Amino acid sequence: MDARTALVVVNYGSHDMLGDHLVATAAGTDATVVVVDNPSTTAEREAVSELAATHGWQLVLPERNGGFGAGVNAGVRRARTLGCDVVVLLQPDQTVETATVAELVASVRADPTVVVSPVILRPDGRVWFRGGSLDLATGRARPTGEVRGTVPWISTACLALDAALFERAGCFDEDYFLYWEDVDLSWRLRAAGARFVVRDDLVATHDVGGTQESTDPRTKSLVYYRYVCRGRLLFAAKHLDRAGRRRWALTAAGAAWEVVLRGGRRQLLRSPAPVLAAARGTLDGLGELRRRPTAV
Repeated sequence: MDARTALVVVNYGSHDMLGDHLVATAAGTDATVVVVDNPSTTAEREAVSELAATHGWQLVLPERNGGFGAGVNAGVRRARTLGCDVVVLLQPDQTVETATVAELVASVRADPTVVVSPVILRPDGRVWFRGGSLDLATGRARPTGEVRGTVPWISTACLALDAALFERAGCFDEDYFLYWEDVDLSWRLRAAGARFVVRDDLVATHDVGGTQESTDPRTKSLVYYRYVCRGRLLFAAKHLDRAGRRRWALTAAGAAWEVVLRGGRRQLLRSPAPVLAAARGTLDGLGELRRRPTAV
């Protein structure tokens, strides 16, 4: 990989993971590394700044945390000013070999319409992502294989794409703070002519960072519950016709309960907070449906 390839990582309180993973992935390459530090604490910003200075990374320091998509957009903007034409999106908590990243980049350089991801595994070897599918009838987005009759999407946890294609699609929609922004981007990338490829011969391991997991590994974070529920309805507000918006709204309560149950029932014996977070996200999303005109 040469300097025209940008490795873009959004950091939030994870400088130790950057030291463990990003350093190893970028080692021995000439790729341009861009780290966007969404602000968390003064100590974290100082630690990330020291890492960037040590390893020669480009560092972008937003004044506020605008979420994952806003962070990526800022990173890609910096990469473009440096002449980069292929972007690889990575996560701080991700183990991915340099050779895997090189193969992803080679796929994009061979065909700039390709948006390519490896199979993404959990640390225990279970599949976390192997091609997403969105069921427009139910509003369910599955991350482990396309299902017939659904719309494909690709996870932005680890992928490579042409920077100009990313810009033509409109970059990330910054109305999404977390979650569903990859489904939304995929929708617009397809409209811009992209073709999604998941390379079964390539693997990355996603350790699942603090945005999804709480201190108890059996549960998800409250941020997860809120923004997954909100994102689903925000997507409907932006992209579905009147009938689709109504269908997703009517099933919003059931969908929110399914999201909560991803963290197990036992968590609810300790606190109603997961339900309240999902309810808040659902109400936020329903508000988006009311405020926004029908997209199509």
